[in-house]
Amino acid sequence: MDARAQRILKDYSYYLRVERGMSPNTVAAYRSDVSSFLEWLSGGTVAAADTEDIMAYLAKHSASLSKRSQSRELSALTSFFDWLVVEGERKDNPCDRVDFPKIGRYLPAVLSVEEVNAIIDGVDTRSPKGLRDKAILEILYGCGLRVSELCDLRISHVYTEEGFVRVVGKGNKERLVPMGESAAAAFTDWLGVRGEAFAPEFSDIAFLNRFGKPLSRISVFKLVKEYALLAGVTKEISPHTFRHSFATHLIENGADLRVVQEMLGHENITTTEIYTHIDTATWQKAVLDHHPRK
Repeated sequence: MDARAQRILKDYSYYLRVERGMSPNTVAAYRSDVSSFLEWLSGGTVAAADTEDIMAYLAKHSASLSKRSQSRELSALTSFFDWLVVEGERKDNPCDRVDFPKIGRYLPAVLSVEEVNAIIDGVDTRSPKGLRDKAILEILYGCGLRVSELCDLRISHVYTEEGFVRVVGKGNKERLVPMGESAAAAFTDWLGVRGEAFAPEFSDIAFLNRFGKPLSRISVFKLVKEYALLAGVTKEISPHTFRHSFATHLIENGADLRVVQEMLGHENITTTEIYTHIDTATWQKAVLDHHPRK
């Protein structure tokens, strides 16, 4: 990639981060997709790239990817060329004439209440690590946090007596989430044995590793899989599964969709509506499995 392409990529990343307010993970994903396209473009320039270039790149680079990943790549390129138009580098967006791959509605894996209880109850709380891990699982499920929100959670944002958590989510948007008694008790128990932070800037971070540094997303992924395995849960799960389960169980028990939207921090209610489809899929499968004409 030549120096000009590198500069354009750097400016585009700044635009996503500062002007669009995208999360670091989204910026990194979009930057990676656009960088791959610029590398592939080689001698060509973004000013001269046309629809055929876009289609040729996607056909070669995305052939082995899922339709969802292909759609994300096209979204990244569409955003990139829209930005070039705004910047006056181009007059049109060559992605406008490229169709997005058709993908079905994604239904995430969901744990039953019994499976959630088995995973949380399986934590050995006789050590500080166990107390920390139980608090993590209780808050992931009890408050429906994203893993990034959990890793960034601050002690000063957790109000155990009042029963709520102040969460800073995507785009630096804040929301208040109710905190149940079991999650509050687990968090209080963890604070009682939490060691010193490695540095002053980590002193308010809720969950630390054994070195006194903030817990990483990867560590939380490993933690969740470890306790699921111990509980005999064979579903392919991640920390996000607790968030999905939290929302699904609320809706199954009659919670208002708008309330769940607010608690999850979804900007658009159509994102929250996925959980009504999960419930539908559950009873639909039950009916079809037992139907006399199956």
